[in-house]
Amino acid sequence: MLAAVANPLNYLAGWSLVLAGFLSGAAIGLGFHRDDFLGGYTSLRRRMVRLGHIAFVALGIINVVFALSPAPADQTTAAIASICFLTGGVAMPIVCFLTAWRERFRHLFFIPVTALVAAVVFTLVGALS
Repeated sequence: MLAAVANPLNYLAGWSLVLAGFLSGAAIGLGFHRDDFLGGYTSLRRRMVRLGHIAFVALGIINVVFALSPAPADQTTAAIASICFLTGGVAMPIVCFLTAWRERFRHLFFIPVTALVAAVVFTLVGALS
């Protein structure tokens, strides 16, 4: 089955990220009924936890979409895009959760953002070549 997928690692990682998003959402959802949960609705901690949970799901789906996209002729470009999508998909929720724990970790957002921007650029370059 996965032999027909252009990027099987992104496919498996993507669905794994979606599962992680569902599981983390279920876990943090246990406390959302409390007004003071993680400092209240508008607190940085609660916003970062929500963002991390959504990042798992959204970036997981992006990885699945990339995996199912036609493979470009330039395999080097495709490999770089693949690694960047994987890096961003894993790093973004981790940085979100770390920032919720300790605000100083917000300075690490450049890592997943740079990886994801590069992933899109390499995907576009691959599509145009």
